[in-house]
Amino acid sequence: MHKENFRILVVDDEKSFLLLLTKILQVAGYTVKGFADPENALQNIDSFVPNLIITDLKMPGMDGIALMEEVKKRNAEIDFIMVTAFATVDTAVEAMKRGATDYIAKPLREPEQLRIAVAKIYEKQKLVTENRLLKSGPLQDLPPLEIIFSGMENVLGEVKDAAPANATIIIYGETGTGKSLIAKIIHSLSGRSGPFVDINCAAIPGNLLESELFGYERGAFTGAVSQKKGKFELADEGTLFLDEVAEMSTALQVKFLKVLQDKTFERLGSLNTIKTNARIIAATNRNLKELVAENKFREDLYYRLNVFPISLPPLRERKGHIPAIAAYLVRTVSARLGKEIKTMPDDLPGKLVRYPWPGNIRELENIIERGVITSKGQQLAVPDLEFPVSGAQGVQGDLKTIERIAIENALKKASGNRKNAAETLGISLRALQYKIKEYGIQG
Repeated sequence: MHKENFRILVVDDEKSFLLLLTKILQVAGYTVKGFADPENALQNIDSFVPNLIITDLKMPGMDGIALMEEVKKRNAEIDFIMVTAFATVDTAVEAMKRGATDYIAKPLREPEQLRIAVAKIYEKQKLVTENRLLKSGPLQDLPPLEIIFSGMENVLGEVKDAAPANATIIIYGETGTGKSLIAKIIHSLSGRSGPFVDINCAAIPGNLLESELFGYERGAFTGAVSQKKGKFELADEGTLFLDEVAEMSTALQVKFLKVLQDKTFERLGSLNTIKTNARIIAATNRNLKELVAENKFREDLYYRLNVFPISLPPLRERKGHIPAIAAYLVRTVSARLGKEIKTMPDDLPGKLVRYPWPGNIRELENIIERGVITSKGQQLAVPDLEFPVSGAQGVQGDLKTIERIAIENALKKASGNRKNAAETLGISLRALQYKIKEYGIQG
């Protein structure tokens, strides 16, 4: 919701004050209408459809509370700010108890007071609108935005800026930080008419990845018994999300670069050029600049992808928000599994904050799910999570050491089975193998 689409109705019988409020809000970028008569304002509710009404409390005939109660009967979602003289603050507080969102004092000593009060309501309604947009589309099972972006509000701002544009986006972040989820949110908020199509470049062998991306004609190669559309074609007018794009072979990178440059490609075995208006979002847990320096990733492709970079912080850098995220996961996982988990052990939030979470959100969700499954009563049980350190040491200690210990514990529990250990940690087998090599872990 842009500011010009946020409509404000101002009602005050004191015309000079009405003009002042209207001017301040118009300069701030909002769409504003002013009325000196509350009855006249009420008649314009259905045609103007305001998001917010700012009304004087004391007016002849219909006062501000009566106006609010009448409007709320028609649309309970319209917010109200009451304007009150200093001598009637108690009345304003009573108005808030009956449904007003805020109040401002009269006379208005600083315009900033009004701008701040309105901005809070604008941001609140914008967040509600965006959540509804997500719920009304194919992403209706998403958590609320305030949970997804808890502890990374700057990323939410970047997502809102990037979503309506057609620019190519690359999302950086460790395994399990939610790169795919962020890509889906960008697509959902973009308003693009086509579908969200995703592909994991690391999960498909290099010789098959090309055919998955570009499609092929019948007879293009052994086993191609019929024509198949590729991801670029399927995502036309929508979004194509390429996860782990750094795993793409250098030969395939050349062909991918062509699509980014001119939005055209050919199916394997065909000379016909196909146009695509797919918006590209890529993601990686690698440092592409380093890969470019090592000649493992094309520099020209890097610059084409890096138009709008978004970096997701690891969960260990969002420590203060982990308990709230965990509480949300307990509620949703419990509901999904038909359990009634209502409480967590008293010491669990502190442990969650101290744990390094090498698998990030994915590992946290896996731990919560196992805890819900093994819980016998209404309190969450977390039997499988070993916390390698405690107290101040856990908060201030060397994170790489903590991560190494967590991996060693997972391998020990899995009797050396790397696949099972990766599942326990909530990370991919490829990521685990990389970490094992990095830390020189035996087993």
